[in-house]
Amino acid sequence: MAVQRFTIEVSQLVLDDLGERLDRLRWPDEVVLSALDAEAQPAGLPARWLRDLMQEWRDRFDWRAQERALNDLPQVRIEVDGQLLHAVHVAGRGPNPLPLLLCHGWPSSFVEFTKVIPQLTDPASFGGSEADAFTVVAPSLPGYLFSSPLAAGRSGDTVNLFARLMTELGP
Repeated sequence: MAVQRFTIEVSQLVLDDLGERLDRLRWPDEVVLSALDAEAQPAGLPARWLRDLMQEWRDRFDWRAQERALNDLPQVRIEVDGQLLHAVHVAGRGPNPLPLLLCHGWPSSFVEFTKVIPQLTDPASFGGSEADAFTVVAPSLPGYLFSSPLAAGRSGDTVNLFARLMTELGP
């Protein structure tokens, strides 16, 4: 199984399409989402707040800057048991870094780990001991970001795929 280096490169066409779809969004009048527990939060999510958030993403968020920042982390794609997996793979800087698998939850991505990965892989740069370094593997769950989705009903395969991923990437 060949490990391929991976770089995030979202085409401008995709970004333009997203912007056009956001521009065509139909908004409800007052409340967007009702609370799961109507007694605890009967008002739901205010539409104005959601509109403001959408405008932030539509007009002020700099995807290209985010893309560059994410590409500062070394990333790979590898086929494991017929499944294409994406992962951040950062070698630890120390005498004997331990392998560490960081798994994100749903819905989320490896992005939530971007601040902690440098601290785990190079603790000496943050006042720690280089002996405490980890080699970090932070895969994207199947069907998220740049990992291909699993067949319906196969979510239980993720654990075995990640175990094989760790074996394939090595120490």
